[in-house]
Amino acid sequence: MLWVLFLLVACGAAVVSCTRLCLAAVAAAQPMEPDPGADGKGLNLYEAAFLSGGPGRVGDLALVTMYRERRLLLAHTGWVTVVDPDGRDELERAVLSAIGPEGQAPVRPVRAALATAVPVRALGDRLVAAGLAVSASAGTNVAVAVRHVRAACALVLVTAAAALLLVPPAAGRGPVAAWFVLPLLLTASCLLIARVEAHPYSRWASPTGQRLLGRIDVPPRRTLAQRSRDDTDGGDTDGDADGDADGADADGGLLTALAVHGTTALPDPALRAALKTHWGH
Repeated sequence: MLWVLFLLVACGAAVVSCTRLCLAAVAAAQPMEPDPGADGKGLNLYEAAFLSGGPGRVGDLALVTMYRERRLLLAHTGWVTVVDPDGRDELERAVLSAIGPEGQAPVRPVRAALATAVPVRALGDRLVAAGLAVSASAGTNVAVAVRHVRAACALVLVTAAAALLLVPPAAGRGPVAAWFVLPLLLTASCLLIARVEAHPYSRWASPTGQRLLGRIDVPPRRTLAQRSRDDTDGGDTDGDADGDADGADADGGLLTALAVHGTTALPDPALRAALKTHWGH
């Protein structure tokens, strides 16, 4: 009956880890001091980027926005070069500061610096205060709890294998294996629920923020690719108002897709290569 000790260890680890995950998820789903009118407001692109992908996504959006306005050059080799050294807002000035006085730098350290820049942190604080974003501590607690459940699931398998080795084949290992199915189902179902609840939104958005993200109309990637080809082929060669409107619409759709879905939504492979160092999106 020594296998019962292994069963107790497995059940204890499963119950404790799943309880922690449930408590962390409940705490993350209830932001403190929400703005009563937040659910009725729309999101700007930088807010959508933060709620979808966190500080790293905001940095990506700032770089691509300045690139599309031809104030930065993004090379497929992973370097960014300043064309216009005048930032139009605090975030753009943070981009230029991250690049440095030489006007050229690798994209990776620039993105890392932007993730901790003052304007990005201030944006996150505003979204948390409005009840649209999950605080960094709550998001970290959920991530840690998920890792603990995964570890508990692995522990259940290890203890089950050890317990089965202690049971002689003649005594029958089926009932012993059946007992270990219970903690295995508990941990696996918690991981599955956590996965389903987190899709398609990131851990950054609160339930209110998720509802606002769901209202954003993102153009299909095929449409973005066609608009990008039209823009590259000189769709605005006549310089008329229709051409300007088409270009603005293409840029708006591209930046919206980037804010919500990340760099995988970019139709330009060279631009994706320039931003290939990912932030988990």
